[in-house]
Amino acid sequence: MSTLIAAIRSLATYVAVSLYVLLLGPPFLVLAFLTKRVLPLYRAASGGVRLGLWLSGMKMVIRHAEHIQLDRAAVYAVNHASNVEPPIIYLALKDLFPRLRILYKAELRKLPILVRAFDLAGFVPLERGNRDQSLPAIERAAAALREGNSFLIFPEGTRSRTGELLPFKKGGFIMAIQGQAPVVPAAIKGARNAMKKGSLIIRPVQVTVSFGAPIATTGLTLEDRDELVATARNAVASLLAEEA
Repeated sequence: MSTLIAAIRSLATYVAVSLYVLLLGPPFLVLAFLTKRVLPLYRAASGGVRLGLWLSGMKMVIRHAEHIQLDRAAVYAVNHASNVEPPIIYLALKDLFPRLRILYKAELRKLPILVRAFDLAGFVPLERGNRDQSLPAIERAAAALREGNSFLIFPEGTRSRTGELLPFKKGGFIMAIQGQAPVVPAAIKGARNAMKKGSLIIRPVQVTVSFGAPIATTGLTLEDRDELVATARNAVASLLAEEA
């Protein structure tokens, strides 16, 4: 019975959020384009996330929020085991709006309305494995960091099927070094229980977002990138191992 209820709530969530995007997305995009102000887009997106959480019955708890860097740009490195993690961490970082950008997989550019919002907000697409595209993209993101914009990255590059932390890709950390911005490790626990890879059902569970102490990159060079990757991955692993 619980699975049936979760399936019904999931269907309601998909329908409602899709309608939300289709109805509110175009006018907010036009407004942002005409006014050159993207904050309404961020707020509209967070409203869609809140709607999805409410309908699905999921609850979000934030721990160690004092590590969110409100007064300077930073790179937030987050684990990835479920489709619900990107919207959840986006909402958890709402105090950074509109100076929060995302380094995202270029495949997502197939989404017609969202890609327009991504472009207006300055999100940077990354084609993993395509060096000719990825290097300029990382340099563009580093420039945005130097201008005071924070970035959200999923350094595993894909969702973990088992929930165990995968190896971290280097691109986001090269960006942090080039932008001389700290890396803030973040861990999301419970998201895989909410929605497993390959499943469409969203279960009404509690998801915890924990932030770690920022890892400084001041004075680091590209020769330090491997050590930075290892330090950040260990920090995320430690957050995941914390007791609730």
